[in-house]
Amino acid sequence: MPTQPPVRIGARGSKLSLAQSGMVQRRIAAALGADPNDPKEVEAVAPLIVITTTGDRVQDRRLLEIGGKGLFTKEIEEALLSGAIDCAVHSMKDMPAILPDGLCIAAIPEREDPRDAFLSHKVERLEDLPQGAILGTASLRRQAQALHRRPDLDVQMLRGNVDTRLAKLAAGEADGILLALSGLKRLGLGELPQSLLDPVECPPAPGQGALAIETRVSDIGAPWLEAIRHRPTAVAVAAERGALTALEGSCKTAIGAHARLANGSLHLIVEALSADGAHRFRHEGSTELSSAADPQEAARALGFSLGEAVKAEGGELILPPE
Repeated sequence: MPTQPPVRIGARGSKLSLAQSGMVQRRIAAALGADPNDPKEVEAVAPLIVITTTGDRVQDRRLLEIGGKGLFTKEIEEALLSGAIDCAVHSMKDMPAILPDGLCIAAIPEREDPRDAFLSHKVERLEDLPQGAILGTASLRRQAQALHRRPDLDVQMLRGNVDTRLAKLAAGEADGILLALSGLKRLGLGELPQSLLDPVECPPAPGQGALAIETRVSDIGAPWLEAIRHRPTAVAVAAERGALTALEGSCKTAIGAHARLANGSLHLIVEALSADGAHRFRHEGSTELSSAADPQEAARALGFSLGEAVKAEGGELILPPE
């Protein structure tokens, strides 16, 4: 067994968060010299500490109404800053563009499929929903993208964990719902979607499908972090979050971004929409990474420039709703 102090991991208590955190916990434990298949060894060197966030407690309103996506990270970040935990595992799409002073995203593991999934007991695709059908989602981006394609839909706020949303769909509270495919796959539910949304036509949230390992800035050089870093994912996420930063993005703005890496180059699509989906602004571009001194910085710069272009074109139409 390793002799260094344990790495305490903070995470939300939802089933999905625990599944994601457990994946990271085992990798951290292995990096620290423990047997990742021995639960006792894993817990001894990388204990998981569950922290309930405001975003988990308040389930009856959209995040934009109660303070934004930072409500899924606030209490966990306070624990990091106080020294109660050593790192935190978040869904990257829940991370605001700007982090509290003293904290950083220190590592990003390999990304899961970033696409949105459509689930329904009635039709195969979102396009097949009947006129005026109820679509359930808590995401302003998914709402806007759906209404852009189908302005006749009745989009209803549907929050809660994955099980709760699936139960509401089964109970007939919605004719269809949209969820991140990555979360379903990590929960062993990857076979449930009726269809998947095209990430070019409907770019997912910046960073969707990726996990963020947040630490104190002073700990960014810890050797165990290197074992869970995936550089291609970090480059793609840097591009998408560059756009998020330019657009001052939060859950109050409907922003989608999709980065693709191929043959040493990066291609990125960025879009923002008005909340009602009536207006959509898209820009896309590419950059060569093989010759870049810092591929992550080159990716971030591309994202920021495309985000700025979308912001300049969209103006007040993509500002958060009052």
